[in-house]
Amino acid sequence: MKAPDYVTEIARSLARHGHEAWVVGGSIRDLIIGRPAYDYDVATDAHPDVVMLIFRRAIPTGIKHGTVTILTKGHQVEVTTFRSDGEYTDKRRPDSVTYASSIHEDLARRDFTINGIAFNPLTGVTVDPYDGREDIGRKIIRTIGDPGERFREDGLRPFRACRFAAQLEFDIDERTFLAISDCLDMTSEISAERIRDEFVKILGSRLPSVGIDLMRKCGLLEQTIPELLTGFGVRQNRFHRYDIYYHNLYSCDAAPHEDYRIRIAALFHDIGKYHVKRDIEEGRSVFYNHEMIGAGIAKRVMRRMKFSNNDVRLVAHLIRNHMFHYTRQWTDGAVRRFIKKVGFENLDPIFQLRRADRIGNGLKKGESNSVRNLKGRIEKVLEAENAITVKDLAVDGHDIMKEFGLKTGPLVGKVLSSLLEEILDNPDKNSRETLLGIAREVLAKQKKEAPTA
Repeated sequence: MKAPDYVTEIARSLARHGHEAWVVGGSIRDLIIGRPAYDYDVATDAHPDVVMLIFRRAIPTGIKHGTVTILTKGHQVEVTTFRSDGEYTDKRRPDSVTYASSIHEDLARRDFTINGIAFNPLTGVTVDPYDGREDIGRKIIRTIGDPGERFREDGLRPFRACRFAAQLEFDIDERTFLAISDCLDMTSEISAERIRDEFVKILGSRLPSVGIDLMRKCGLLEQTIPELLTGFGVRQNRFHRYDIYYHNLYSCDAAPHEDYRIRIAALFHDIGKYHVKRDIEEGRSVFYNHEMIGAGIAKRVMRRMKFSNNDVRLVAHLIRNHMFHYTRQWTDGAVRRFIKKVGFENLDPIFQLRRADRIGNGLKKGESNSVRNLKGRIEKVLEAENAITVKDLAVDGHDIMKEFGLKTGPLVGKVLSSLLEEILDNPDKNSRETLLGIAREVLAKQKKEAPTA
């Protein structure tokens, strides 16, 4: 095991001033597992004020808890003084810390055995008082000490247990897992932002379904996203292998892990089915408008979890539009309307969602022929550089107002929308003269249909 040179140099600087330096936390765990390690943390017996004096580029990012961040060679390394924690009245952070004298005392306060390992990059010595390496070998998540005490100290730890199980593809020790259900009163007090961050990390794992289903089994899912549970045990039809709940989970697995928003869209894409399910004959059910209901539910869940407005809008938009049905009978105008409705920038995400939906079905694989054919049609339409949005029209709102003596208002928008509808079917009409002629007809019709006083 070897730490990066920039981390070893920090340890060497501390040692020159007579202080210990141990690499701790997830980076050591990942190095032992053989995973790439990115964020390195150092524990030391030097107090924060001393660390600030030793290093020229040091920022007191968590001075209350003994943490100083060192900036070195394009990296940031948190250096924290050995400590033991006081009470956790906010269920997340200790009210106070007491500086400890040894690495053993410092490791005793940590959450899981796999995170309770320390490595000295100067001597090569590893300290592992809680058999973390053995648990890594067994692929087990186990708390340091009594799981109930660990979880009651910090209500985020149960979420972290499920997250580590998904990320590392480990099992949670039975005693540790059973203790989560007894600590739900503590987890309920954790902020939505912190739960969201753990949830996003679960979504970044190879199989998010592992972490999410563990949350279901221990009660965390019912507490945080009960909407997902409405589909548990609810059968669909003969075209689906799984119930609604597992179909959503496995669709999430099949979505690209690089974009958590598409994975959220996949996880929630059929969340509205429970609310609209109608059995029309044995083995056959219909779910009309479930995409509209699902988009609304997804909005509520994401807002509750404090996702950004942009994330909420994108996920709801993808869910709302994921039920398109392409056939070869679509005209080029229909293809242009599809692009306009979905948005050019959302074409790849909507197709990725459809692919995930198909794989999550359990009976099919990969992308459907109809989607491949639609992609080909879209490519041809785009290559022709035909109008797709109002911005592509040969006239704009200023042209309409100047030509017809109109003021800024909704009428100008209506005229532009009418022009776009015409051009979607007849792109060869996208010239200034032709569009102004069409606009004149639209305005005449508007005037004729306007109610008289």
